[in-house]
Amino acid sequence: VQLQASGGGLVQAGGSLRLSCAASGPTFNMHAIGWFRQAPGKEREFVAAISRNGYNTQYSDSVAGRFTISKSRNGGKMNTVTLQMNSLKSEDTAVYYCASSYARRMEVVQISPNEYQYWGQGTQVTVSS
Repeated sequence: VQLQASGGGLVQAGGSLRLSCAASGPTFNMHAIGWFRQAPGKEREFVAAISRNGYNTQYSDSVAGRFTISKSRNGGKMNTVTLQMNSLKSEDTAVYYCASSYARRMEVVQISPNEYQYWGQGTQVTVSS
């Protein structure tokens, strides 16, 4: 599985950004997807995750109600995961990574980075106050 994250940039506080994670690979439909972020000097932290079937999601307390994770089709395949980020705050500034986790069950959502086997390269999000 290969993951390509995009959509980061510079935005003012209160603004919005949409991150995309494009995936490829024959077994991608067997994977749950998560977004994590890492700010300078801090550990990587969980942001949001979605199950294989796209029906179950989970968010960290710091982004719940502001961020939305979803799956969408591209070229007829359910292979893109989007993180819509609204009401951005300066503390959301970080490098954002998407990751995939092999999941036998379609409804499972993974929040631990240790459960993820594949990682994208990261995209920088900077929120100015």
